[in-house]
Amino acid sequence: MKELLYEGKAKQVYKSDNDDCLIIKYKNTATAFNGVKKVDFEGKGKLNCTISNMIFRSLEKKGIPTHLVESIDDITILVKKVDIVPLEVIVRNIAAGSFVARYGAEEGMVFDEPIVEFSYKQDSLNDPLINNFHIVALKLATKEDLQIITDYALQINEYLKEIFLKGNMKLVDFKIEFGKTKDGTIILADEISPDSCRLWDVNTNQKLDKDVFRKGIGDLITTYEEVLGRMIND
Repeated sequence: MKELLYEGKAKQVYKSDNDDCLIIKYKNTATAFNGVKKVDFEGKGKLNCTISNMIFRSLEKKGIPTHLVESIDDITILVKKVDIVPLEVIVRNIAAGSFVARYGAEEGMVFDEPIVEFSYKQDSLNDPLINNFHIVALKLATKEDLQIITDYALQINEYLKEIFLKGNMKLVDFKIEFGKTKDGTIILADEISPDSCRLWDVNTNQKLDKDVFRKGIGDLITTYEEVLGRMIND
């Protein structure tokens, strides 16, 4: 493996032989509450890598540009090198998680329209919510960038809802990140997996995502294997 450039909670980023690409290796670590809860699960990296690659390839076919170039092995991918826009983009279809905690909404309330939120990617500040005016003032992104990102986020939401519904899962919410290639093109980066999506069974509302780990209500690996199985067998 080439030089390690960065290690996050769930992935490692390495140099590649191509100056325009990087290598990402998925870890087996699950974290919650900004890293306070942290456990390694054998096979988690492979499951997230497989699920995310499936989704990214599906999105590419729909015209959504992503950083994925190719799979190297079960936990390693080659990606386009980007400068990450320091924003977490959250799209919500149903009230859950921090939205319920912040606003006192009833969990499970279905929104008439999806909600797009931004948080500032800054661990030292606990990734605070941030609005468009703050983003532009801090020069984290331009108004034009935000429009492109918002449009992509809403398109991705519609495609993801279709993908998961085929596996009898409803998409509650999800978090994504974007980056800029060297020519300034904005593309989808990071991953889309049960780590970054809330998924509920259509009929029972059984949680099929990292909430089973956050809340200690189920086995993470069994849950992620079920998500993958539903996606394969849809």
